[in-house]
Amino acid sequence: MPDWNTRLAVSYTDTDGTTVSITPIDSFAPTFALNAEALHSIEATHLGVIYSPDGMTFTMTVKAIGDVAAKLTSLALRGKHFDVVLQETDDGHDWSFKSIVMTRCLITSAGPTTATPTGAPAATFSGFSLAAKTEDKAGQTVQIP
Repeated sequence: MPDWNTRLAVSYTDTDGTTVSITPIDSFAPTFALNAEALHSIEATHLGVIYSPDGMTFTMTVKAIGDVAAKLTSLALRGKHFDVVLQETDDGHDWSFKSIVMTRCLITSAGPTTATPTGAPAATFSGFSLAAKTEDKAGQTVQIP
């Protein structure tokens, strides 16, 4: 039975080559929309398939403490591409993937929460990725596009 104490490391690589760790992070949710639609005919159903371009989006929420929110806001305002990498930490073994990499990402929206006296405010960033790559535990990789 797995221990499930494994932590995922989330970081981004700036286009100047500097790798910056995003920590602490409250949540990171990547979405892969791999669109396919059945092609129908009067004579038959499911005659073929029409593929639409893949869509890869993400949403991440960070506490607005330290400099992580400021760095992500700076990337958003400059329209600068960056990479997001999710990977197991060195001592982890419970997660299904070895890594997920979303490359050439852009932030399309940033929204801070209201500051309250009871806790740190958070900032939510949403965006899209132009390419992605996954590697499972067996070492098999899938890359799109």
